[in-house]
Amino acid sequence: MIDLFGIPIQALLGQLLLGLVNGSFYAMLSLGLAVIFGLLNVINFAHGSLYMLGAFVAWMGLSYLGLNYWIMLILAPLVVGLFGIVIEKLLLKHLYKLDHLYGLLLTFGLTLLIEGLFRSFYGVSGQPYPTPDLLRGATNLGFMILPNYRAWVVVASITVCMATWFIIERTRLGALLRAGTENPKLVEAFGVNVPRMVTLTYGFGVALAGFAGVLAAPVLQISPLMGSNLIIVVFAVVVIGGMGSILGSILTGLGLGVIEGLTKVFWPEASSTVVFIIMAIVLLLRPAGLFGKEK
Repeated sequence: MIDLFGIPIQALLGQLLLGLVNGSFYAMLSLGLAVIFGLLNVINFAHGSLYMLGAFVAWMGLSYLGLNYWIMLILAPLVVGLFGIVIEKLLLKHLYKLDHLYGLLLTFGLTLLIEGLFRSFYGVSGQPYPTPDLLRGATNLGFMILPNYRAWVVVASITVCMATWFIIERTRLGALLRAGTENPKLVEAFGVNVPRMVTLTYGFGVALAGFAGVLAAPVLQISPLMGSNLIIVVFAVVVIGGMGSILGSILTGLGLGVIEGLTKVFWPEASSTVVFIIMAIVLLLRPAGLFGKEK
């Protein structure tokens, strides 16, 4: 068995894979936050609870309606996105001209409300969700055993993240979104319904959280607290990558997941704090984040 720094290579590669899986969730969630903040200027603290909602919608679809994983992978993000549209229409649209703090407090309150509702029905113990038949088992790569579902999580997350980046940064629709946030009156003069575009953007951002929740369901125990345990780390990822930077959120999320995985091998005691240590160093050296624009 090959050792690296006294650690079996299989163990090291296993932690790298685990870090990449966690990084995929970080990337998906921080991407949704970056889309919402970058285009709407809203700090969406409810993102973690909407991630949890996506996982629970998938579980309820299977438990109560018999809808399998693949159906819920499409349906659950749509349900979460529609819920986000309702939130934006009823609550958030009144706060766009106010300080960021109001949006943060509102979404924090929504988090407590959503989590409290699910805790009252399901408690805090986790609900299991089966791995889909197509992705069960593992593949022997020779140098390590690769669980099929975790490989799927990484591939699906990176595909969705890069597709989102391409749409926002490289298409006419993305150009309209960016222009609509910077100069809405000018964009409206060209016949674009900016309020509707803003609403759909928020719905899309939270749908990304719902999609990540469905991906996480077979990996984690589905619990009302699963979002609150993750959201602080995801906010740190967004800050390190640069608030509102789409590509920064994707690359930073994946990179920090890998770093966290390696830290569990070489310095386990620091694995839960390494992300925040990196955040402190980045903010000292580059306050706008690694990919953020200096003002």
